[in-house]
Amino acid sequence: MLRTMSLPIIEAGAPLVEQYSVPRAKVLTSELEKPSLDDRAYRVIQLPNKLEALLVHDADTDKASAAMDVCVGSYSDRDDMLGMAHAVEHLLLMGTEKYPKENDYLQYLNANSGWANAYTAATSTNFYFEVAAAPHVEVSATLDSNSNTSGHSQSPLYGALDRFAQFFIAPLFDASTLDRELRAVDSENKNNLQSDSRRLLQVGKSLSNPDHHYCRFSTGNLETLRDNPKERGIDVRDEFMKFHDREYSANRMKLVVLGRESLDVLESWVVGMFWAVPNKDLPVKKWNDVPLLTERELLTQVFAKPVMDNHSLDLTFPFLAEDDLYETHPSNYLGHLIGHEGPGSILAYLKEKGWADSLFAGACPVCPGSAFFSVSVGLTEDGLENYKEVVKVIFQYIALVKETPPQEWIVDEIKNMAEVFFRFSEKTGASDFTSGTSTIMQTPVPREWLLSGPYLIRRFDPQQILLATSYLRPDNFRITITSQKFPGDWDQKEKWYGTEYKYEKITPEFLTEIEHAATNTKRLEELYLPCKNEFIPNELGVTKVPVDKPAIYPKLIRNDHLARVWWKKDDTFWVPKANVYITLRNPLAQLTPANSVKTQLYCSLVNDHLTSSTYDAGLAGLSYSFYSNSVGVSLALSGFNDKMSILLERLLVAIRDLEVKPDRFKVQKDLLLKGYQNWDFTEPYYQVKEHMRLLANERYWTTNDCLAELRSLEAEDVKLFFPELLKQMHFELLVHGNLHKDDALKLTSLLITTTNPRPLLPGQFETRRGLILPENTNLFYPHTLADPNNVNNCTAHYVHVGDISDRMLWAQVLLLQQITDEAVFSQLRTTEQLGYTVFSGVQMSATRVGYRVLVQGERSPEYMETRIEEFLWGFAEVLEGMGEEEFEGHKRSLVNKQLEKHKNLSEESQWLWNQIDSEYYDFDQVELDVAQALLLPITSPQSSRYHQKAHQNQHSSKKEGWGVSGKTGGDQGCSEVQGKFEH
Repeated sequence: MLRTMSLPIIEAGAPLVEQYSVPRAKVLTSELEKPSLDDRAYRVIQLPNKLEALLVHDADTDKASAAMDVCVGSYSDRDDMLGMAHAVEHLLLMGTEKYPKENDYLQYLNANSGWANAYTAATSTNFYFEVAAAPHVEVSATLDSNSNTSGHSQSPLYGALDRFAQFFIAPLFDASTLDRELRAVDSENKNNLQSDSRRLLQVGKSLSNPDHHYCRFSTGNLETLRDNPKERGIDVRDEFMKFHDREYSANRMKLVVLGRESLDVLESWVVGMFWAVPNKDLPVKKWNDVPLLTERELLTQVFAKPVMDNHSLDLTFPFLAEDDLYETHPSNYLGHLIGHEGPGSILAYLKEKGWADSLFAGACPVCPGSAFFSVSVGLTEDGLENYKEVVKVIFQYIALVKETPPQEWIVDEIKNMAEVFFRFSEKTGASDFTSGTSTIMQTPVPREWLLSGPYLIRRFDPQQILLATSYLRPDNFRITITSQKFPGDWDQKEKWYGTEYKYEKITPEFLTEIEHAATNTKRLEELYLPCKNEFIPNELGVTKVPVDKPAIYPKLIRNDHLARVWWKKDDTFWVPKANVYITLRNPLAQLTPANSVKTQLYCSLVNDHLTSSTYDAGLAGLSYSFYSNSVGVSLALSGFNDKMSILLERLLVAIRDLEVKPDRFKVQKDLLLKGYQNWDFTEPYYQVKEHMRLLANERYWTTNDCLAELRSLEAEDVKLFFPELLKQMHFELLVHGNLHKDDALKLTSLLITTTNPRPLLPGQFETRRGLILPENTNLFYPHTLADPNNVNNCTAHYVHVGDISDRMLWAQVLLLQQITDEAVFSQLRTTEQLGYTVFSGVQMSATRVGYRVLVQGERSPEYMETRIEEFLWGFAEVLEGMGEEEFEGHKRSLVNKQLEKHKNLSEESQWLWNQIDSEYYDFDQVELDVAQALLLPITSPQSSRYHQKAHQNQHSSKKEGWGVSGKTGGDQGCSEVQGKFEH
């Protein structure tokens, strides 16, 4: 039997296996089922303390990462200290015996191009980080040595992993950080108090079975975690330490580590660092025998009042737990049919009736042993009035599914597309992979299927489908109606978020109608199962032409009075996919607020019309978006390229021949109206960003500008407007992926011949311009929140630095962002507790670049502004006193970030399109930025030029502050604040 012990404190960087005899790990498997293009190597091991780890060797990764999922979450909270698991997640990171400095972990990561995060869920807590991968030269040496004794200290992953491991071995739970971190938890909770998703979820939880831990409040606040326990004489720090000791155990932990190092090296590090995590052989909890809803909660209806003006209906069915059904996933079949949006579907019928604009259906796992199946409908005004009819339509369709034997051809379509998606899946961000995979490791999926298990359907099992369908019964559900208007007589208030609601049993009369809809064989003829999917790709071949070095620039293959076409054949990822971005330019689109609104309505009507006819394309991995932009409208297509031209033609015909139906116009107008009105109830920092855009750009129509125009618009206005919009156009395209030059030109010809516009005149091409602040300008722009219930305020402090085309200046601001990133977070959020949301970094507009710090919290905008200013003033001294080694470390970290490669085709496409859409066509930006960053000397005054401009020479400063407040003052416009920034 292995004796568990605490790990002795060892000097940082000392290889553990050199000093202690550590037991070897057990290899569970090295043969993982993986995508065809996956060049990584994998190994699953179990340490002697039963901690399980997946090791991933990726020779080409720019970022290394690790994630630990601990199988304990909010369901393990004490009944009288809700939020314990969340608080422990925060406190765990505040220093360890080996690394006692509370921000040592984040400082180390920031100095090595990294970052970290964590979250607490119902039954798990997940910790993860990213850091720069080891240099290729070091990896080669490490691979040759096959040990961790050569150059390990040069690998950022080694130091990060050593710090990470200590959180699970010897955390301090430092008393000096306790109150601060509990305030951070409280701030996080207050940050979410006006979030409808949180509020409505908690209403449903609070009205569930009180014997199931699902009913609990999980985030925690000062009341549950500090004040109430203290009143009862509880030592809260001691309770958190007991929680950690009681619930954290190696056998409940799943670790994923990804790096350039070999599997043998990664294994030696993981075993050496994590072998001393205590193992208590704790059981993995399941809730098989505790129903989510009992007879008391079933057949009820909840009417909840949201913050946002939206209407929705949710049918919630207690459902089959699919934890062990990873080969068949029967809920996929039901979600596919009930959530379908094509002809014959529930949504198609509801849209035709004018009752709905969206629908989602699928299984919602709650915890091991418990799940719901949910059908969620976005209702129109008419749909809200007819919500009972909507419920009956859903049950009619469920009856259709039940009376039709499970269709193998439907499962085959789902199964085959899942295989295609998996086969050609591309790499994601390093921490996305490690964090996500560590949660999958908590499931019973065979270790060989860790990558594929959640996605692939391996066989058709009609009995499991029938079993799953049996849960969708008229005696096994609850209805939730969300609306600000209906019924109006809410008589209860949810404890934690204050949501008003009404709760009652469904009337016998309505239940009888539902039962009839669910059992009557005569039903609406408009409801039927979907047809076979015409968009499923047939040709998945890739023309792979090896290149010495991937091209940086796309090629300009057409440039005339009608179109400018950029094309790049994929030379990196080799997947049968493509991305096509198109700007349809016409200055008419944004000429006035009224035109801007008409353009938005036009795009919404096109998308609404296309929902049914293009839904199958989405199922087949081919998506599109059509939306307004600052110079016209944009059309983007993405996915498997085999049938992309078919989809494009269908889109263009709809764009050209749109029939503006008054009933659908009313629905889309109402949706846009609600969107504008709801803007006032979004997070304050979102609203601050709008004000920043307003002041930074020559032409920007605010939400209120557009709202004033929308009210008077009618269907006829859009009907007359959009042909004028299409009459004159200039097209700019990027075609990137598994498409040849001829393919790109053919797509362009299809675009031009279908829309047949006249070219724009040279004078109709607007030059994007940005506001230039006069010298010695200090501005403060206050704005009052419309939502009186939002406890948060927000301040954004922006300092204009210079022209965006100044390469050296741009590099300096990037370096400033790198140097201040962790310090801003540590000082303003962690130490001063100004708020949960803290951002800092580069801010750019069309022509200018600057530096911004944004804070959202309960303190007044004016106070937050003074604290930001004080921090920046003090940090100028930090810059002046910074040593060469630290400065060069930040430069190295910045260079690593800038040189990070694109992880998949979509990332590269988006980057290329950003250079085109900005009209800078700056395709070699990365190389030039890196070249300038490497030239920055620490001894040069330019290394702190921002602080010199902003603080040491007030006569040349250019500053703007935006304050959004729910508590003070009126909207005073933009005014100069005398002495506001003086020292």
